Amino acid sequence: MAKVGNRGTIKAALGFRAEEDAQKLRKAMKGLGTDEDAIIDIVAKRSIFQRQEILIAYKSTIGRDLIGDLKSELSGNFEKVIIGLMTSITLYDVQELKRAMKGAGTDEGCLIEILASRSSEEIQRINETYHRQYGTTLEKDIVSDTSSMFRRVLVSLATGNRDQGNYVDEGLAQQDAQCLYEAGEKKWGTNEGQFLTILCSRNRSHLLKVFDEYRKIAKKDITESIKSEMSGDLEDALLAVVKCIRNKHAYFAERLYGSMKGLGTDDDTLIRVMVSRCEIDMLDIRHEFKTMYGKSLYSFIQGDTSGDYKKVLLLLCGGED
Repeated sequence: MAKVGNRGTIKAALGFRAEEDAQKLRKAMKGLGTDEDAIIDIVAKRSIFQRQEILIAYKSTIGRDLIGDLKSELSGNFEKVIIGLMTSITLYDVQELKRAMKGAGTDEGCLIEILASRSSEEIQRINETYHRQYGTTLEKDIVSDTSSMFRRVLVSLATGNRDQGNYVDEGLAQQDAQCLYEAGEKKWGTNEGQFLTILCSRNRSHLLKVFDEYRKIAKKDITESIKSEMSGDLEDALLAVVKCIRNKHAYFAERLYGSMKGLGTDDDTLIRVMVSRCEIDMLDIRHEFKTMYGKSLYSFIQGDTSGDYKKVLLLLCGGED
């Protein structure tokens, strides 16, 4: 099972009884009209493990499929959040990756976000589940849906092969920094392959050292070089990798801010980050959000959403900072 952190806003409910919750959910959906508040009260106030138990209890005591019932009763973004919460962590990532590549057009932001931010262990689980779920590999789908260097970066991240240790080889860190400098700033045209090799395979501690060394050599931050040397999806992907290595919580705060600033809301991103991080590190993401943007995540969600959708997101946010 995926690891649930202790920095989440959603915790396991005390005195939990799966059968009782299953009956309450059935009652909330039976007959005319749906009791959305009753659904929110259960789904958004139980841990992922408890929700999985409710799914089983619903089937065994009522003889119906809870996800199916929820889908037929709910709609829009509210439905997406509730179904997302009822889905196990790895399967949710898998379904989001599939959605990002389905049909015409690709949600590159979603692919980048998931593949750049998950640990090697999580990526391995995603690969296994993806194959089980769709009978094809994640890599195959990425290859058929993306192109050129961007494709290569995603394929590399999707292997989940990053070194997980924290050994820093000082000499190699200097060499990597020099390599990156020579592959980008120093030459006419960029050798993106070097960036891929170093950014997608070295361990976190080593890369933090590489970034320090790079600043000394290039007299600028690695992110500035990526911005001036690359463009489009490739730039976004490599920047995401650097940001996740440095501070994953700040990266998610930025994703949330980007989903709500300006006109219109990118609900897919907003929902995915809120659902996938609410039991892992939402408290840290909230803290970074306030620090970076001077306003709380809670107030942003409040001003940007409405109805039951807003109610459930505010619960996942867990309060005002």
